[in-house]
Parts: sequence; structure tokens; C-alpha cells
Amino acid sequence: MSEGEPEPERGGAHTYAGPVTWEYAPEMDGDPDPGEVVWAWVSFEEDHSVGKDRPLAIVGRADDHRLIGLMLSSRDRSGDRDWLAIGSGPWDAERRPSWLRRDRILAVAPDAVRREGAIIPRATYDSVIAAMTPKPPPPPEREGWTLRDGFRRILGRPLP
Repeated sequence: MSEGEPEPERGGAHTYAGPVTWEYAPEMDGDPDPGEVVWAWVSFEEDHSVGKDRPLAIVGRADDHRLIGLMLSSRDRSGDRDWLAIGSGPWDAERRPSWLRRDRILAVAPDAVRREGAIIPRATYDSVIAAMTPKPPPPPEREGWTLRDGFRRILGRPLP
């Protein structure tokens, strides 16, 4: 088991901090797959012995083949940087807009998933992964001038 909180005694999803292989392979076949919304028991951060059944967007796998998921919520999270708006979909019977929590990655064993819900559209999945993947740092700003920059400023025109 990798870093994160211990797996709940009753099974279910828990915080995960290890390597993730992002994967999109939904197949509504009764088995949970990356690219699907599923339901599983998720432990609370404050007390890992309690939790509740929640929808999870499965976005990949851990090295030990556990599924990697992110919690979904229909509660309006506008303005909260830790939540990403993903729109509505068939995972919510009322088709309410959904938000996905980006700051708590969860691991769950496939046999701890209660049920499959729906397939996440590929474009939505891609935007989630883009939001989860660290961006490369911006290139450092150049300090000072090169000799060419100096001549260009003195002459007032580009050099050949």
C-alpha cells in the first residue's frame, strides 16, 4: 500500500498519495473501469472510521491495480479552486451540474465499488486530467540584455 491514509476496515475509498497511471477505458460490463462514475463508500478525512456512499469519477489505476477516483458533488462549488465543474451527466438522475474534487485523490479496490453509474464523456475526462496534471513551470525570464539586444536598441532596428 502506498502513502495516504490506511484502507478503511470496512473497505471503500481512502486518500491516496502514490503514483497514478491515468487511463480511459470505460466499459459498462458490471466491473468498474477508468472513465466511469461509480459509487463506493468513502471515508471522511476527519475520521477514517466513518464515511458515506459517494459517486467517484474513476480516472486511472495505482501500481497495485486499485482504482484511482475523485469525489463528485452536486453541491454548487463555484469559486472553490479545489473543485472542478464538469457539467451534468447520466451519473446524476436529476442531471444536476456536478463538481469534481481535485485536492483529494482516492484509491479503491474494484471489489469495494458498490455499482457502476455512467461513462464520463472523453472530452470531460481529458479536461479533468488536464486539471490534475501539474503544469510545467514557466521559462525563467531573461535577465539583462545580450550584445545583440544592445545593438538593436542603439541602432533602433533589427540586426541582419
